[in-house]
Amino acid sequence: MHTRIFSLARSRRFAVLREGRFRAFLIGNFASDLGAGITTIALVFAVLDNTGSTNDLGLVLAARIVPMVLFLLGGGVLGDRFPRRYVMIYADGVRASSQAALAIAFLVGTPGLWLILVLAALNGLGEAAFRPSFDGLAPLLVRPTLLADANAMLGFSHSVGNVAGPALAGVLVIVLSPATILLLSAMGYVPSIVVLLFLRLDDSRFAFSSSLLGDLREGWRNFWSYRWLWTITIQFTLFNLLVWAPYLVLGPVSADRFYGGAGPWGLVVATYGGGAALGGLLIMGRRPWRPLVVATVATFGWAAPSAALALRAPLAAVCVAALVAGIVTAIFNALFMTTVQQHVPREALSRVMSYVSFGAYSIGPVGLALAGPISNATSISAVLAVGVAWQVVATSAVLAVPAVRHLRRIDHEPADEPSALGATPAAKPHTDQRA
Repeated sequence: MHTRIFSLARSRRFAVLREGRFRAFLIGNFASDLGAGITTIALVFAVLDNTGSTNDLGLVLAARIVPMVLFLLGGGVLGDRFPRRYVMIYADGVRASSQAALAIAFLVGTPGLWLILVLAALNGLGEAAFRPSFDGLAPLLVRPTLLADANAMLGFSHSVGNVAGPALAGVLVIVLSPATILLLSAMGYVPSIVVLLFLRLDDSRFAFSSSLLGDLREGWRNFWSYRWLWTITIQFTLFNLLVWAPYLVLGPVSADRFYGGAGPWGLVVATYGGGAALGGLLIMGRRPWRPLVVATVATFGWAAPSAALALRAPLAAVCVAALVAGIVTAIFNALFMTTVQQHVPREALSRVMSYVSFGAYSIGPVGLALAGPISNATSISAVLAVGVAWQVVATSAVLAVPAVRHLRRIDHEPADEPSALGATPAAKPHTDQRA
């Protein structure tokens, strides 16, 4: 992997890979992403082998998601109160140890459901602590002019891990037990922890209030002061409720009824992941003058897979739609994250991103729960078509917001750039981009 990375770094388009700290972090983070991708498959089969109950599986998955959502805001406070890499180290430790304990419990016997739920909840708490600090770390790893490329490369790495992890798990499950695979995937957090331990970053503590609620209120004021930020967050929240959640539930059902079952659906999912990886490469080295306009226009493509399934298009067309959705997702994520990191004060970045993530995840489970019953009362095509229509209307509405249309990229003078091991200065916008 090192050889491939150095080869890419010779290209000006991949200049971010010449940043030693970022390159090390990328490798460590890819290992944890790969392990997480393996876990998504191994955990499902480990629970089913243990209890044989799909209801128990649903409880285990919920036990991880619910604490993660509830603690996200607290994770944002931790990321702003303390050095972010240390928060991430402890969070990785919690995730690795809880997953390893769960694997060992499966290996030595038949653990009770309560133990599985407790360990799954601990893993979710680790994720909640990790994510806001991760979102605030990129500006500390690279020069300001390379921030957009850093976010694109992190997105590319994450997408590759999401595709390669489940594929590798599918091969390993032939020769190893799900519990053994779960234990091996827990080791994926180790490279991330080691890299974070040795990174040299200007990540000192920031000033904070005397109470948790005070920190949360300050974070909320920062979040709400950017009209473009809360507008896009609302769009993303409702997208998860009305578009993506129905797609995740009704997509496999459509595949089973109309396309031949799990195999075709696996192809669609893999195509989406491949599109996300391709999108990460396509956005590398590109810095549009109005980043939020480009990012928002790209979100029209989020509705493509639902539209293809609603029309019962041929499988090849569904895969093309999934490819498009993956590409535009990577483009949106890179441009949006870079914009947030450039405009939001560094000392509030983790809290602000925790509000964004909380909004994105908070009501998505409602869509997952309601998609099936509503489709039974109407039809799969009707539910998916409503999501498509909503996405077109919502994206058009976001484009009509002046704060989104008028926000411009931030250009840095050479004097703004730190030395390779120095501190990264805060971005200096040309104009105030708040509401």
